[in-house]
Amino acid sequence: MYRHRGKDKPQVVRVADRLVMSFDEIRVQSEMRLDAPDELALGYTRTMMGFLLYRPRPLRIAMIGLGGGSMPKYCYATLPEADITVVEINPDVIALRARFFVPEDDARFRVLCEDGAAFVARMHNQFDVLVVDGFTETGQPPVLSTQHFYNQCRECLTEPGVMVVNLPDSPQTYEPLFTRIKYSFEHQALMIVAEDSGNRIVFAGKADILNCADEQLQARAAALSAHASLKLLRTAQMLGYAQARAQRVDDSNWR
Repeated sequence: MYRHRGKDKPQVVRVADRLVMSFDEIRVQSEMRLDAPDELALGYTRTMMGFLLYRPRPLRIAMIGLGGGSMPKYCYATLPEADITVVEINPDVIALRARFFVPEDDARFRVLCEDGAAFVARMHNQFDVLVVDGFTETGQPPVLSTQHFYNQCRECLTEPGVMVVNLPDSPQTYEPLFTRIKYSFEHQALMIVAEDSGNRIVFAGKADILNCADEQLQARAAALSAHASLKLLRTAQMLGYAQARAQRVDDSNWR
């Protein structure tokens, strides 16, 4: 969730053992298990947490879009060394943080009510990880989709750093956006299908951070499964396939 135009009032309903946030009756924006509020209920959020395959112990994380706070809560609970900044433009979303058990602001966690694009623009070499998950009831906000925005996302990352972006499941939308991300990140970008949905999740990095051997990705996925109960084996496999495809395209372009 991202752009606030006054009418973007989030709705919260209980469905069985889950609390669901949405802007309409069709698209779920966030979901929380009431018996395990810190767990990642939606598959796409688990896929996005694949950034840990590249930065297993990030020290500074920024997230654009709060929603029900699934990823911020998970990172706060499982990455005790990480400093986490969440940026959300819609105050009505932030007003629901207590219902979704989003932690109160403290020395290493904060939620800012401001424009995510403006926030990124004033940062330089600040974050090990940048998570971009900004949606409205109509889809991807244009301000979070421009070439200029992705250029600034790269600049706000440390070296090596990684950005992960949630894109809609429409090829007419995700294909041009992936092209922009690849351009901004000098083709250091991989796109995979999210778990349990058709959304595309893009990982982009600096300083060849994405150039990991399959064995290394698999080993990190196994370690995370053992220590953080985060099942990333599928994500590691898909990233390995995406890396192999990208390498084949690069090789063919040099022939």
